[in-house]
Amino acid sequence: MSKIQRLQRKGAPLLALGLALGACATPSGVQNPQASPAATSAAPSSETLSARQQAIVPIAAFAAAGDITKLSAALSHGLDAGLSVSDAREVLLQVYAYAGFPRSLNALNELMRVLDARKQRGIQDAPGRAPSRPIPKGDALLVAGTANQTKLVGAPVRGPVYEFAPAIDEYLKAHLFGAIFERDNFEWQSRQIATVSMLSSLTGAEAQLQSHMRVSMNVGLTASQLRQLTQVLADRVDAENARRTREALARQLATTGGG
Repeated sequence: MSKIQRLQRKGAPLLALGLALGACATPSGVQNPQASPAATSAAPSSETLSARQQAIVPIAAFAAAGDITKLSAALSHGLDAGLSVSDAREVLLQVYAYAGFPRSLNALNELMRVLDARKQRGIQDAPGRAPSRPIPKGDALLVAGTANQTKLVGAPVRGPVYEFAPAIDEYLKAHLFGAIFERDNFEWQSRQIATVSMLSSLTGAEAQLQSHMRVSMNVGLTASQLRQLTQVLADRVDAENARRTREALARQLATTGGG
C-alpha cells in the first residue's frame, strides 16, 4: 500500500467526487498549526468584502480564463485598490492549480508588464511580503498538504478516483494544499475568493465550484460576502460566471439552511 493510500485510509469518510480536484471544506476557525494565525484563521465575520477582496475576483477570473487584456486592467485596478505586489502574485501563482501552468505563466508575465508600466509613471506599488517560513519539501510537504486538506475539508479525503489514480491525490496534497496553502503571506479567505473566482471561469467545473462554496463559508466568508462576490463577477467579469457562482451558493445555502 502506498503512502498516499495509507493516509487516505486513516478513518477517512468517503466524500463526494466533487472533492477530487481541490474541492474542500473546513470547520470555521480551524487553523494550520504550522502557519501564523493571521494566515489561516477565520477572520471576524463581515457582511461585505473589502475593496482589496473585491479586486481579487476579476484578477482571478480573467487569469483563469486566459483573457490577458482584461486581466491587465483588473491588475491595475487591484493595485490601486490596495493589493500588494505579493498579493497579486499569489493569486496568479495559484492559477496554475486550477487552470494550468500556461495561463499562470502568461498572467505572471502580464503582472510584470503592468508593474513596469506603473513604475515608469512614478507609481510605487507596495511590495507585500514573502512567506514567513520555508515551504516544506519531499515527504514533509506531503504531510503538510494532507494536514491542510484535512483541516479545510473537516475530515481526511478519500474516494474511488484516488484508488484509481493515486498520483492525482499526491499532486493535490503536495502541490495545491502543500506548496500553495503553506504560503502564509496570503490568507486562506483570500485564497478562497480567488479559487471561487477562478472556478467560475471554468465550464465543467461546477462540482468543484460547489464544494468550494462550502470551504469558503468554513474559512469565515459569510453568505452576504459570497453574494457580493457573485455581484462583482456580474459587474466586472461576465454574467455567466456570476450565474454559475450564484447557483452554487444557492445550493450550499439550501443544504445548510443559511440565508
